[in-house]
Amino acid sequence: MKTETVWVYNPPCETAKKLSKELGLPLTFSQILVNRKIKDTQEAQRFLHGTLDDLHDPLRMKGMEIAVERINKAIASGEKIFIFGDYDVDGILSLVALTRALESLGGKVEHYIPDRLKKGYGIKEEYIDIVLEKKASLVISVDCGMRAGGFVLRAAEEGIDVIITDHHLPGPDLPKALCVLNPVLESADYPDKKLAGIGVAFKLIQALMENRQRSAALPHYLKLVAIATIADIAELRGENRLFVKYGLKGLEQVSNIGLSSLLGVCGLKGKKVGVGDVGFRIGPRINAAGRLGMTDLVVDLFFSESESEAIEIASKLDSLNLKRQKIEAKILNQALAQIKDKMLDEKYKLFILGCDQWHRGVIGIVASKLKDLYNRPVILFSYDDGRAAGSGRSIPSFSLIDCLEASKEHFINYGGHTLAVGCELEQRMIPGLKHTVNAYTSSAISEDHLKKKIYADSQISFTEIDSGFLKNLDLLSPYGVGNSRPVFLTNRAVLSEKPNKIHNKHSKMILKNDGRWFEALGWNRPEWSDMLSQGDVVDVVFSLQKSEFMGEQKYSLSILDIKPSS
Repeated sequence: MKTETVWVYNPPCETAKKLSKELGLPLTFSQILVNRKIKDTQEAQRFLHGTLDDLHDPLRMKGMEIAVERINKAIASGEKIFIFGDYDVDGILSLVALTRALESLGGKVEHYIPDRLKKGYGIKEEYIDIVLEKKASLVISVDCGMRAGGFVLRAAEEGIDVIITDHHLPGPDLPKALCVLNPVLESADYPDKKLAGIGVAFKLIQALMENRQRSAALPHYLKLVAIATIADIAELRGENRLFVKYGLKGLEQVSNIGLSSLLGVCGLKGKKVGVGDVGFRIGPRINAAGRLGMTDLVVDLFFSESESEAIEIASKLDSLNLKRQKIEAKILNQALAQIKDKMLDEKYKLFILGCDQWHRGVIGIVASKLKDLYNRPVILFSYDDGRAAGSGRSIPSFSLIDCLEASKEHFINYGGHTLAVGCELEQRMIPGLKHTVNAYTSSAISEDHLKKKIYADSQISFTEIDSGFLKNLDLLSPYGVGNSRPVFLTNRAVLSEKPNKIHNKHSKMILKNDGRWFEALGWNRPEWSDMLSQGDVVDVVFSLQKSEFMGEQKYSLSILDIKPSS
């Protein structure tokens, strides 16, 4: 099954025309909004011009009043509060943010993040011993806890209250905690269902601060909220969009020594930070520690009060990230070899691959890369001592968590989202899992699902890309899941010269249309340099990329696909 790329473009609709008239926006941009399912003026205004005043009242989330009351009681009586976090960016920064907030209110806080490699995901029943050792009487989870029913029951037996804050889907039974703060639950009755773990933790922080008339402190936490929301690939709509929009602004001026040191090793200190900078520079360095079993390094970084110590830790994270990249490259090459040798892309709609030499902390990243390359779901396993630890990534048209649910008899445990899952099973169960999954995907994934689709928002000529166009384009950022960078289609562009190959990896060219030219780059498409010649007339789908040099802004085209004009 060869991956086919299809261009999808629909001319402006009546809703876009109506929105254009009401907003005073060009039709091109109102259609972009409609393509993102924004169809009324009020919602469009919030999307384009929303402020922190547009955040929802946190008390709208079921259980929030109970959580605030119990935490205030714990702080007032000097009880020990214990926070459990997860080992990814979302879990780590949720723990850091909530710990900081509670301590600023006078709380006595301890925390724990399980070692990814030794303990795995989630709050296990035996962790009650850690809480008892610390003499805590209130436990709060961040970015985890939806399957911690056994732990919650043990805690209740010991007279310990548990507040769960999470955004993952629940298991068959909801833990019987004091309260469960999770917007995905129907019972939560909360308007924003797509918050990351740190978004839920922030709503708790917001409720606590507003309860004490300390709302002015809230923007301080948005730096961490923005980083974790982006790193967790949460949808940048609604509150997530506001978190990221204002959090990124805050990253230009940072007072926390640890965060400042991290920005330093990323080459971002004092600079304007974008979504891409978080996704490709900041996030991976934080994640590397968790993936390689050294999560405490990140927590220590954000709580450090010594600049020299913080710089040393940030440098270690940088080194760990380089190590992670080498491990990742090796696993990717081995996985690609397996796919090619066994012609798996000709046989299966979902890849299941495993090896006893693959690092369980890195397989998720490799699964994501394979998913992008082959445009189909992928689950990779690391085998160790008869156990298989798996991490999976999926395409938008296929729910991976539903697939695991349909195969649940094979697993020791599993969990996750539509697009990303984690699981564990006995290695001997892998053949049975493959059989069940292949049967499930044969009907659940169609040939059309496996086609890579590029959706163009608007058909334009190069002459339309003027200062007004670019100003409107800026209103649409920040870009990410749920608000992808707008894609434009231009027909009959001419190559002014033969494309150049950059580092044997990319193609660079000059394209001209209607008397206007732009520099254009085909990322990871070196073959275009061989296929195309000066004077060729082509159709292109592209996004616009802004760069800054010596204080001057420049726009170029990032080509998603190119083909000869008909």
